[in-house]
Amino acid sequence: MADMRANSIRIITESQSPQGAYVACPNFSQYRYCWLRDGSFIAYAMDRVGSHDSARLFHRWVDSVLLRKGGQVEKIADALAGGSPPNSWDMLPTRYRLDGLDENDDWPNFQLDGYGTWLWGLSEHLDRTGDMSLLADLQESIGIVLRYLALCWRMPSYDCWEEFGDRLHPSTLACLYGGLTAINRYLGRKDLAQLAGTIHDYILTCGVVSGRFAKSIGNPSVDANLLWLSIPFGVVETTDPLMLSTVNEIEKRLLHQGVHRYPEDTYYGGGEWLLLACWLGWYYCRVNRAEAALPIKKWVESCATDQGELPEQINTHLNHPEYLSEWEKRWGAVATPLLWSHAMYLVLLEELSEVIQVAI
Repeated sequence: MADMRANSIRIITESQSPQGAYVACPNFSQYRYCWLRDGSFIAYAMDRVGSHDSARLFHRWVDSVLLRKGGQVEKIADALAGGSPPNSWDMLPTRYRLDGLDENDDWPNFQLDGYGTWLWGLSEHLDRTGDMSLLADLQESIGIVLRYLALCWRMPSYDCWEEFGDRLHPSTLACLYGGLTAINRYLGRKDLAQLAGTIHDYILTCGVVSGRFAKSIGNPSVDANLLWLSIPFGVVETTDPLMLSTVNEIEKRLLHQGVHRYPEDTYYGGGEWLLLACWLGWYYCRVNRAEAALPIKKWVESCATDQGELPEQINTHLNHPEYLSEWEKRWGAVATPLLWSHAMYLVLLEELSEVIQVAI
């Protein structure tokens, strides 16, 4: 495809609903929803390329969704106050139908990361546009999310891969820390600063093993989503020894041409994810290693279909190839196009454009 940048913007734009939701993948039945996590990163990418109207429409869609959730959050608060913790199905969902309504199915919906990521993504939008009228309009929905995170951040929840719902995950906690810290630049609340500090200390106390970050509390494996602890959520600096050691483990165990999610991954055989490859490239750009990001960019572009669509993952190098046919029989071919893949490709392009002259 001659112009992957323009094509990625087009695919994202055409896959956004009139109300503002970004569908995760328009051609994959299991992904015909909007996740707050995916959507927030997609909106961030659109802000990076100057498509602020698209990002603003997404944030207003999230607002319309959240305004219906205040009563549910108060029921959670009442249950916790009464000593009867709610079960996962009482919690706010991680994904919504494009019309903003809940989907009543058996998907593992209790995931906190998307709500923290939305606060971060909204803050990034405000930083880039200075749209304080949007901040004023969204005060109620922001308050609902802040209340929810303060109540529930210590509760085990599914990670960003919809797995391991019985654990706490440093990547999820990073989303909460990053979201709280980002939005508090605008709110200036001492209680939010204290909550963010508590989460930060918990990550550093309980989420570290052998001098690096762990996949989850109690699970010493590595996961590429641990990149989030520096980029973009800033739990530690990019050059902090904990992050350097974590990146070294990711490079050693997960990096080929693309990046695997984690060594034990069996989803579609556990292939190489394009969005995670772009994330590692994003990190490289921030630590003056842009030359290492260039092969990643080239590899991602080589994964595009003839129509310029980027898939979720590539199956040329699988962790567990024996599982590929099982997933293909269950759900069909790998999700293509994945809007999150296109979004992270755009972010990588923007990062490279800012540093490549220096790097070369």
